[in-house]
Amino acid sequence: MTAAVLRALRSDCPIPPRLSPYADDVQGWLVEQVDRLGLPADPATRRRLARAGFARYAGRLYPDATEPDLRVLTALFTWFFLVDDACDGRDGLTPPQIRALRDGALALLREGPRARHPGFSGPLRRLLVQAWREPRRRMPARWRLRFADAVADHLDGVYREATATTSGRPPGIAEYVRLRRATSAAYVSYPLIEFASGRPLPDAVYHHPALRRLAGLANDLLSWFNDVASLERDRATGGGHNLVLATAAERGVPVPAAVDLVAAHWRAEMDRFAALLAAAPSFGPTLDDAVAIHLDGLAAAVRGTVDWTLESARYPVAAAS
Repeated sequence: MTAAVLRALRSDCPIPPRLSPYADDVQGWLVEQVDRLGLPADPATRRRLARAGFARYAGRLYPDATEPDLRVLTALFTWFFLVDDACDGRDGLTPPQIRALRDGALALLREGPRARHPGFSGPLRRLLVQAWREPRRRMPARWRLRFADAVADHLDGVYREATATTSGRPPGIAEYVRLRRATSAAYVSYPLIEFASGRPLPDAVYHHPALRRLAGLANDLLSWFNDVASLERDRATGGGHNLVLATAAERGVPVPAAVDLVAAHWRAEMDRFAALLAAAPSFGPTLDDAVAIHLDGLAAAVRGTVDWTLESARYPVAAAS
C-alpha cells in the first residue's frame, strides 16, 4: 500500500529529477573506503551499506558537484546514516552515548582533527576526519560554524528522540514535526549546497525569513515522504516517532487512513513550496545567482529524497516500486 502512495506522490512532485554523472563511480569508491576504514564491522551491514546507494543520494542532491566533491559529500552522507543506524531502535546507543558522540563530533568540527573526546573514536571518527578535511580547508570560518551548528541541532534531535523513545511516550503531531526537522539532517545538507557550488551565502541571506520558510518546507516534505517509506520499520522500533503513527494516534484513525492524511498534507505543502519558490525575493545582482543555486538545492533535496527512497535497498518500498 505505502509503495503505491509513494509512487503517486512522486508523480505529483513538480520538481524535475537530476542525478550526477559520477554517482555510480563514487559508489564504488565508497565501498572501498569503508572497507579500508573497517566500517561497518559485520558483513551483513557492509552488504546493506553497499546496496543503499548513498552516492546516488548525494548525486541527486548535488548533481553539479565535481567528482572529488561528490566523494566528500557521499562520505559525509554515509557518516550521518551510520550514526542514524547506530542510534536507531531498541538496541541502539543510549542517550548518554549519543550525547558523548555529539560532543566528540562537534569538537572535531569546531576545533579540528586533533580534538579528542572519549565518547567518539574508532572508524566513525576516522570517517568524519576524512570527510571534513576538504570542507574545513576550503570553506570560510562562518560557513564552518554554520555547518557545525546544524550538526549540533541534528544530534540534539537524535538525543531527544532516543530519550523520548526510552520513556515510552509517543509524541503528538506538532511535537513530532518539530523534532523531525532536527532528526532528518536536512538542515545539515543545506550548507553543503554552498560547498558543492563554492558559493557560500552571507549569514543575513542564508537566514532570511523567506529562505528559512522554504528550507523548513523542504525539510518537512522530504521527512514526511521518508516517514511513509519507513512506516513498518518505525512501527516496530520507533516508539511512535513517525508522522503517520502520530497522526493515527492523535486523530484516532487507522494507520491506512493516517497514510492518506499525511499524503494529502504532503501534496498541499508541495503546492505551497512551489509557490514560495516562484516568489523568492531578489537580493541584488551580486547575490541572486548564488541564491538561485541554493534554492535549486532545496528543491533537489526534496526530489532527490523522493527518487532515492524509491530506488535504495535501504527501504523495502524500493523492491515494490
